[in-house]
Amino acid sequence: MAIHHRGPHRWASRELALLSEVTERSWAHIERVRSEQAAREAAERLVLANKAAGIGTWDFDPVNDVLRWDSRCKEVFGLSADAEVSYEGSFLQGLHPEDRQRTHEAVSAALNPHSPASYNIEFRTVGIEDGIERWIAATGRAIFSKDLAVRFIGTVLDISAQKKTERHLRILNDTGSSVARERDLGKIVQIVTDAGVELTGAQFGAFFYNVVAADGGSYMLYSLSGAPRSAFENFPMPRNTAVFEPTFKGTGVVRSDDILQDPRYGKNAPRKGMPEGHLPVRSYLAVPVVSRNGEVLGGLFFGHAEPGRFQEEHEAALLGIAGHAATAIDNARLLTRLESLNAGLEQRVADEIAERMKAEEQLRQSQKMEAVGQLTGGIAHDFNNMLAVILGSLHLAKRRLGQGELNIDRFLESAIDGANRAATLTQRLLAFSRQQPLAPEVLDINKMVGGMSELLERSLGELVRLETVLMAGLWRVKADPAQLESALINLAVNARDAMPKGGRLTIETANASIDRKYAHEYALQPGQYVLIAVTDNGTGIAEDVLGKVFDPFFTTKVVGKGTGLGLSQVYGFVRQSGGHVKIYSELDVGTTVKIYLPRFAGEEPVSPPSESASYAGASLQSETILVVEDDERVRSISSESLRELGYIVVEAASARDAIRKIEGGFVPDLLFTDVVMPDMTGAELAAELSRRHPDLKVLFTTGYTRNAIVHNGVLDAGKHLLSKPFAIEDLAAKVRNLLDEC
Repeated sequence: MAIHHRGPHRWASRELALLSEVTERSWAHIERVRSEQAAREAAERLVLANKAAGIGTWDFDPVNDVLRWDSRCKEVFGLSADAEVSYEGSFLQGLHPEDRQRTHEAVSAALNPHSPASYNIEFRTVGIEDGIERWIAATGRAIFSKDLAVRFIGTVLDISAQKKTERHLRILNDTGSSVARERDLGKIVQIVTDAGVELTGAQFGAFFYNVVAADGGSYMLYSLSGAPRSAFENFPMPRNTAVFEPTFKGTGVVRSDDILQDPRYGKNAPRKGMPEGHLPVRSYLAVPVVSRNGEVLGGLFFGHAEPGRFQEEHEAALLGIAGHAATAIDNARLLTRLESLNAGLEQRVADEIAERMKAEEQLRQSQKMEAVGQLTGGIAHDFNNMLAVILGSLHLAKRRLGQGELNIDRFLESAIDGANRAATLTQRLLAFSRQQPLAPEVLDINKMVGGMSELLERSLGELVRLETVLMAGLWRVKADPAQLESALINLAVNARDAMPKGGRLTIETANASIDRKYAHEYALQPGQYVLIAVTDNGTGIAEDVLGKVFDPFFTTKVVGKGTGLGLSQVYGFVRQSGGHVKIYSELDVGTTVKIYLPRFAGEEPVSPPSESASYAGASLQSETILVVEDDERVRSISSESLRELGYIVVEAASARDAIRKIEGGFVPDLLFTDVVMPDMTGAELAAELSRRHPDLKVLFTTGYTRNAIVHNGVLDAGKHLLSKPFAIEDLAAKVRNLLDEC
């Protein structure tokens, strides 16, 4: 039979478990001792740091209304270290009366359990035992338990010295600013005297100063602050006595805690001190006011009935006040002398300026009339040519029809061509005058130039090679795509004409920045722009001609080869879009035209390159269009054009007539209305009808640019406009696109 000895092993296991438990307890004790020792050391370091920084601490139990302050906290409230404290009797009682309510409200807000506010506040105390006023910065944080503030702890710091320094600087700066703007000598000395009293806390102050008379002599005047003039008017002006001499000679500052004990006081006969009835003075402070050239202009004197009121800080601050006074007095005297010297000169200068302005105005008027003459002459010349074509063609067509001939297509085509040229001329004039209605969209210029390449190559011909240098990461712009395309085509055609034997045309894009100096010179907004540069290697432009290229009807081409409105149209469109155009040229080298358009930084989607809509014949749709136009002939043509396109047309001669038709139950698919009409404008009509039928689509038409739907040259958002005169193809495209919109 086997025998198993279990006893010794069982005892050994118990001993090991006991030993392990004792070891764990020992280590826990050691760690607790270490932790308590570290906490004591940290607390001691915190106390030492607070003492070194002058910080006091407080601990408030709002539940039991128990307040604990350390000695520093008691000190800033003017209490001894062994004084008993409480919230009502010490904290609130020790606050300055003007700060008491505000500070109490801040404590209450910090103790609010639902939305505790940050407690970070500055306030004044008035020492409960010593009566000294101090500025205190306090911070604290409340501890909450079950929606109840159970503890409120924090710190206080005496910032009186900082506040005093800030106050001194404020007074100095305000005084300097005030006297710098002042030219009246009496006001200057009063300002600095008042400032000196405020800064030093003196009971009264005076500024005795010398005034130079017209005959070259001088006499003394004075200003007062804190005391009535009657307090001094019965006494003679101060003299260079032992006490006053350093001030009036400018040799130094005199500061005395008790002037009655000063060895320089009471030495001069006949009074041997203050005359009877003089304001009582114990504390005394005097500072000389010395000009830039060393002349003593006067002196600032301050007094207080109590001894020991003026300190070194007051002396230093008054030297600053005296400096401001000296500079202001120097400037006032200099201005007086200059005004005297310039009295006659100003009149002579005024007469000269008046004569020059008159001559300049006459020159401007002459130049303006010359420009107006060139403009009107160019318009008359071009319009006469166009009207000759239109009227001549129509008369011939009428004559042939009267003779029974029906083959008049060539005459009608000529009339249409002349009318189109007249419409183009009008649009260019509007662009030049920056009054054309623009419909800006967010554009990617690189895509636009890429999409125009084929059109540009056809316009340039076989002899001109087109190159593009398009910058990667080009910023977007917001501009009218049709007008921008027209501007680029204008520049390309001009460049082609400058290269009769062929050459290279380069279109380049880049991001650019315009600084304040350049922007100010050309009346722009400084900032980021997108640059489009069109460069040719053609004949170039002479320097004396370069400054006129943007003038309307100015052209270097032979008669009949251009209207002289291409570049003026480009210039007007770009300026109306908030941009700038600059031209550079050199004879036999080439020309570069740079267009700067403002960068668009918004979030609107980029519009795809525009494609010209084509008139594909009559529409097969059966939509109804309400045409509102007060001019009978225009209304008739517009209606017939829409009927030709296959639409059902209802005509109205006025806005009121249109409203009556709508009230009768008629609801059109589209409103096509003139903008400028009597009684009610097209914009007002559209608003009225859209209120009744929110889904109604509206197309405006006008030949007048300044109206209710165009502001600052830009078409109002959400509005659609077809400018008069318009071709049936343009009318078809506009109407179809608008009706097809979702």
